[in-house]
Amino acid sequence: METSEILKKVRKIEIKARGLSSNVFAGQYHSAFKGRGMAFSEVREYQYGDDIRDIDWNVTARFHHPYVKVFDEERELTVMLLIDVSGSLDFGTQRQLKRDMVTEIAATIAFSAIQNNDKIGVIFFSDHIEKYIPPKKGRHHILYIIREMLNFKPESRRTDVKQALEFLTSVSKRHCTAFVLSDFYDDQDFLQALQIANRKHDLVALQVYDVRAKELPDVGLMRVVDAETGHEQYIDTSSRSLRQAHQRYWERQQQRLYEYMNKSNVDLVSIATNEDYVKALLMLFKQRS
Repeated sequence: METSEILKKVRKIEIKARGLSSNVFAGQYHSAFKGRGMAFSEVREYQYGDDIRDIDWNVTARFHHPYVKVFDEERELTVMLLIDVSGSLDFGTQRQLKRDMVTEIAATIAFSAIQNNDKIGVIFFSDHIEKYIPPKKGRHHILYIIREMLNFKPESRRTDVKQALEFLTSVSKRHCTAFVLSDFYDDQDFLQALQIANRKHDLVALQVYDVRAKELPDVGLMRVVDAETGHEQYIDTSSRSLRQAHQRYWERQQQRLYEYMNKSNVDLVSIATNEDYVKALLMLFKQRS
C-alpha cells in the first residue's frame, strides 16, 4: 500500500473513531472499565456519616478537630489490544473485510482510552507473537498503531490464541484491561491460558465474523480457499446436506467458544461484518457499567 494511501486511510479511521469515542461512547467507557483503585486526594473536616476509618489522625491531632481523607478514583488504566493478524481475517463477503472492522473497533477503543488518560499497547498475533507495541499515551501513539494495523504483513497466516494470551500474562506485570479481537478460528485448546490471563487481567473477547462462515448460499459450484493453510477445493453449495454440515460445524465452534468464555468469566461480543459494531460496543459498555 502506498504511503499516501495509508495516510488517507489513517485519517479516515481517525475521524470516525474519534467522533465515536467523543460523542457516542462519552462516559460509557469510563464507567465500564474502572481504574486500579482509589488515590488520596485531600483532607476535609469530618461530617456526620463519614467512615471513621478515613480519619486522618495526624491532621486531627494538629487541629484538635476530626478530619477525614478524601479519595478519588485512580483512573489511569493500561489497555492492551490483542489483535489477530492471521490469514482468515482477510475475508469478507459483506460491507467490509473482517480485518477492516477489527481495525475500526481497535481504533475506537484506543481513542476512548486516551480520552480517559489511559495507556494503550498492542499485541499482533498469528500462531506466534508477530509484534509487540508497549503501552503509551497520546494521539501520535494511536496513529502509529493504526498505521501498523493497516500495513502490517504477518510472517504466518495461522492462528494460536493461546500464544497471545500467554504472552499477555508474561509481558503485562500490572493489572490491565485487554481486548482480544479475532474471528477465533482456532481449533487448539486455549481455555487454561484464557482463565489464567483473566485472573490477572480484565479480559474482553470481541469476535468478528462473516455471515458466510455461518451459512453458505445456494449458488452451485464454488471454489473455496482456506486462508490460513492455502488448501483449495471446489464445493457444491446446491447440496443441502453440505450446507447443513457447514452450519453444524459453525454452531459447534461457537458453542465451544461460548463455553470457554463462560468458564473463564470473560465477556464475549460477536459482531458480523454486516452489523453495526457501534451498537455492539455500546451494549458491552452498558452491561459492564
